[in-house]
Amino acid sequence: QVQLVESGGGLVQAGGSLRLSCAASGRTFSAYAVGWFRQAPGKEREFVAGISRGGRRTYYVDSVKGRFTISRDNTKNTVYLRMNSLKPEDTAVYYCAADSADSLTTMPGEYNYWGQGTQVTVSS
Repeated sequence: QVQLVESGGGLVQAGGSLRLSCAASGRTFSAYAVGWFRQAPGKEREFVAGISRGGRRTYYVDSVKGRFTISRDNTKNTVYLRMNSLKPEDTAVYYCAADSADSLTTMPGEYNYWGQGTQVTVSS
C-alpha cells in the first residue's frame, strides 16, 4: 500500500505560481512512477505531468509544457509540481497518483494509488 497526500493548492491570480506537493508513505516510494492529474467540474480527469521512479524521465501534456515542472525527492518521499504562468483554464482539483509500472502512462486506470486531491483556482 502507498498513501498519497497532496498539498499546496489554493487561489491565485492569472500569471501567478503555485507549488504542489505529493507526500507518500507506505511502501518504497522510489519503486513508483508518479503522475499528476487534474479534473475540472464537468470534465474528465486529465493527465498533466509524470515522472519516472528515479526522476530521470518526465512527460507533460502539451498545454502545460514550459509552464509546469515536475520533480521528486525520493529521500523525502515527495513529488512536486511547480506551476508558473497559471491560467484560469488550469483551475481544477489536482491529484497525484503512483504507478508501479514506471511507464509514464497518461491513462488514469493504469495508476495503482491516488491521493485525495488539492484544489487549484486561478482567477482572471
